[in-house]
Amino acid sequence: MIGLQDAAGRAVSRETIEKLEAYAAILTEEASVQNLVSRSTLDNLWARHILDSAQLARFEPFAGASWLDVGAGAGLPGIVLACLVEGAVTMVEPRRLRADFLHRCCESLRIDATILTSKVERVQGCFDVITARAVAPMPKLLEISRHLSTGKTIWVLPKGRSARSELADTQRKWQGVFHVEQSVTDADSSIVVASAVKARAR
Repeated sequence: MIGLQDAAGRAVSRETIEKLEAYAAILTEEASVQNLVSRSTLDNLWARHILDSAQLARFEPFAGASWLDVGAGAGLPGIVLACLVEGAVTMVEPRRLRADFLHRCCESLRIDATILTSKVERVQGCFDVITARAVAPMPKLLEISRHLSTGKTIWVLPKGRSARSELADTQRKWQGVFHVEQSVTDADSSIVVASAVKARAR
């Protein structure tokens, strides 16, 4: 299994590793209360969720870039990224129980992140990097969150096995610089990375 530093593409302190291990323990415990992640993945939580989220840090455009995690859910990838990157991390989660869990995680782990209990359509601001894990098909995701981007925003979207088919659907309505990156944690998964995204003229 790939290590955390290799997945994230950066040096990771022992303190950060311990913080992520503590988060994994909190997440496992909370999974018995609410359905945060698929129960079938709990036995392989570190590789399936922590490392899978950590690898997104490799696409950070510059140190200190601001991140937005749309539909943060269990904090994947938002909490993992907040442990790894220097820039501000904002997590948007409309479901109150999950947002409360994110607040508890950040408080317990002493993570400095912003949590918004809201639909992303109602959020304001601009971010350097926008990510989302298992939220919506790409065309829909861009539709609901494009207002939070600029021409320089990098979109980092884990898409599993559907990456290329979703990208083809996306490019019918959206234009920009798109490419597909191989996941370093799962040979069958890919990540769509995009920039200069805007709607096609009709």
